[in-house]
Amino acid sequence: MAIQPQTLDLELAPEDNARLANLCGQLDQHLRQLERRLGIEINNRGVCFRLIGEQESVRAGEQLLRALYAQTAEEVLTPEAIHLSLQEAGVDALLEQVEDRLPEVVIKTKRGLIRARGPNQQEYLHAILKHDINFGVGPAGTGKTYLAVACAVEALEADRVRRLLLVRPAVEAGERLGFLPGDLAQKIDPYLRPLYDALFEMLGFEKVNKLIERNVIEVAPLAYMRGRTLNESFIILDEAQNTTPEQMKMFLTRIGFGSTAVITGDVTQIDLPRGQPSGLRQAVEILKDVQGISFTFFNARDVVRHALVQRIVNAYDAFENPAPTASRKSSP
Repeated sequence: MAIQPQTLDLELAPEDNARLANLCGQLDQHLRQLERRLGIEINNRGVCFRLIGEQESVRAGEQLLRALYAQTAEEVLTPEAIHLSLQEAGVDALLEQVEDRLPEVVIKTKRGLIRARGPNQQEYLHAILKHDINFGVGPAGTGKTYLAVACAVEALEADRVRRLLLVRPAVEAGERLGFLPGDLAQKIDPYLRPLYDALFEMLGFEKVNKLIERNVIEVAPLAYMRGRTLNESFIILDEAQNTTPEQMKMFLTRIGFGSTAVITGDVTQIDLPRGQPSGLRQAVEILKDVQGISFTFFNARDVVRHALVQRIVNAYDAFENPAPTASRKSSP
């Protein structure tokens, strides 16, 4: 059974707009930093906060928000200060206490076996196999899209579905793709390249192209989904953080009989115009208690990368968030 997200509401006191702005950071960058590290979603109106995610992460988020708000009475918070607070709170050790809850799931494709790495990926695979609608929320590199494609390929090869549909909002072009040359697939190809790459790896280039020609694999921008009902299909909506609430509702109501949908996205990387709410963020809050829908929340610890890339990321993180030296702490 998939782990249902936990919701925790808290109110910070005393109410102080200056301290609240200090806590959230410019454009809420401090909240996004906490979301990435903990794998949770944080929404707020004034001093009222709502945290959504796995129970251990939500509790850690509550403790950190209270501690950071207390700090705002005496200091100006920075991304460096948030990073240090996360380290001092022992967040990594807390999250490591979560043991594997489910037996291993192995996805079989003609190109080989695909295994989950870590408890979150295991829960994600179990959820996709048992639920019709599944959300995978977390940072890039956590395997959300890759594992969804693997499940889709396995379902197609086992004849559990008749076709695969890959959908992604074309935010950069405002989904007005008619001026571009080529057919529909060629117009949106740049936006769907990560999905294509996963398909090529699992099925091979020639077979993928044949299945696209036969319309067994279909690619479409989100705007082209309106008015359709999809039966016996495996549908993947990638980059769902860039959907509007109206688009997300439209997509979710397209699901037909015998279909499975996987919605993936990173709520800390929203490319919508400023002030436009994310459909993914809203859906997580609205649907969190709906039976039959699963949610899997990934965090920075779930990132699967080449070892050298991971060292590069760590080096940049150390450069951008340097630890304070003794000289910085001392009085001038």
